[in-house]
Amino acid sequence: MSNIQGKHGIYRSPRPSISLPHHPNISMLPFLFRHLSSISNSPALIDADSAQTLTFSNLKTHVSSLSCALLNLNVSKNDAVLILSPNSIRFPVAFFAVVAVGAVAIPSNPLYTAAEISKQIKDSNPKLIITVRQLYDRIKQCNLPCILLNQSASNNPMLHSYSDLIRSTPTTSFPDVMQSDAAAILYSSGTTGASKGAVLTHKNFMASALMMTSDQEANEESGNVFLCFLPMCHIFGLSALVYAQLQRGNTVVVMARYEMNAVLRAIEQYKVTHLLVVPLVVLELSKKQEKVKEYDVSTLREVMSGAAPLGKEMIEACSNIFPQAVVYQGYGMTEASGVISLENRRMFPSHPGSVGPLAPSVEAQIVDSDTMKCLSPFQKGEIWIKGPLVMKGYLNNHKATAEIIDEEGWLHTGDVGYFDDEGRLYIVDRVKELIKYKGFQVAPSELEDLLLTHPEIVDAAVIGLGDAEAGEIPIAYVVTSSMSSLTAQQVQQYIAQQVAPFRRLRRVIFTREIPRSPIGKILRKELRQQSVAKL
Repeated sequence: MSNIQGKHGIYRSPRPSISLPHHPNISMLPFLFRHLSSISNSPALIDADSAQTLTFSNLKTHVSSLSCALLNLNVSKNDAVLILSPNSIRFPVAFFAVVAVGAVAIPSNPLYTAAEISKQIKDSNPKLIITVRQLYDRIKQCNLPCILLNQSASNNPMLHSYSDLIRSTPTTSFPDVMQSDAAAILYSSGTTGASKGAVLTHKNFMASALMMTSDQEANEESGNVFLCFLPMCHIFGLSALVYAQLQRGNTVVVMARYEMNAVLRAIEQYKVTHLLVVPLVVLELSKKQEKVKEYDVSTLREVMSGAAPLGKEMIEACSNIFPQAVVYQGYGMTEASGVISLENRRMFPSHPGSVGPLAPSVEAQIVDSDTMKCLSPFQKGEIWIKGPLVMKGYLNNHKATAEIIDEEGWLHTGDVGYFDDEGRLYIVDRVKELIKYKGFQVAPSELEDLLLTHPEIVDAAVIGLGDAEAGEIPIAYVVTSSMSSLTAQQVQQYIAQQVAPFRRLRRVIFTREIPRSPIGKILRKELRQQSVAKL
């Protein structure tokens, strides 16, 4: 396992370091197809609903044709191209075509309103938009040329058909693209504040892909099948799933959205071996274990959860649902290209609640936010990381960039955590989300994990509410099952029996739904606004 090396308290990975191409102009696309001759006829992307399949050879042809079309539409190197689309097997083609010509992809959330999309357009200034017919109304006022992924030819000269464009024969030579060039700008989730555009380079994506698949490389695995229902507009879906697995030669089965029965059906139909999920999915599966038994999910070998901490009880529940599979956690963030640490119970000793040892080529330290000193094992502080995964910076925001990346290249994650004495990392909470109750720090995620162990609670969120005497008090928003008769007092007592007095809930509010981002992160700022409005 990784351990502290030297007097500076820096942790390193027990995994071998990754090897990026030495030549600086081997960028994402040459790297993606470097093994094409041996996998050309293997399925790369499969549409879960229609079973439409793109082999790796098909994928390369489509990407080349669309890249040529982009150049003919006057998209040049360093131009921004907004991609506004739900998951489909055409999304990766569009993304790869953009980065192939040295342009910068801006994946935007298809759930965003026209006003939210307009903010990203104003910030990133795209030259062109790639979208679907159903979402066109949200961006048509921008008066930008568009490629529609799911519509045939149009009389509108501003609209271009994906189907027509990929039929063209590539003839144009592509510009030189360097590993140091920007590949994409992904907007952070904004769960605690304003969303910012993280500029990720080709090198970032390539490094993250090798880190994500390093254990497969070590075990000489091939032919794995991954199911992708996590949104491709998010770093987890785009980098850890789509790019990382395709460059490894694995198959990615694509779903437009998450729906439990459809997921189980896809696992059975396509013999899925690997499932990447978020805690919200594990929660639903754990509540409906009988439904899982209706499907053959015996091919599933690994279930990885990310985006938010997964409690011990949830891990055990998921292990019971898929007894033949290894259930583990990973930790990452948009600003770190998607992956920082990974468990692997087949290779390293595991411990409940850990997000595993560091990914290869990643360095980390735990820092006291007050003294700025490095902390020893089991001491909680802010997680700082360094490595080829760290973003270039925030778009048009030098101040925010300087606040998160220091002069020595350390990325200050804003997450509170600690390492144990064997180098396993544990995530406690976000620095900004810790509740300061009478000088004590209370982690919302730990209380949420306890709330979800109650059989009548189906979802929960904990936030801090300002209080004149205590500074902040922990309050919980709780969603109960339809037949529940739970009272607020009963919920408070349930928690009080399991925690220290300073961690007890001071108020419980029942609600129909917990506001969450598309990947399941709790939108605490919305809950805080609701709380203030009710005062």
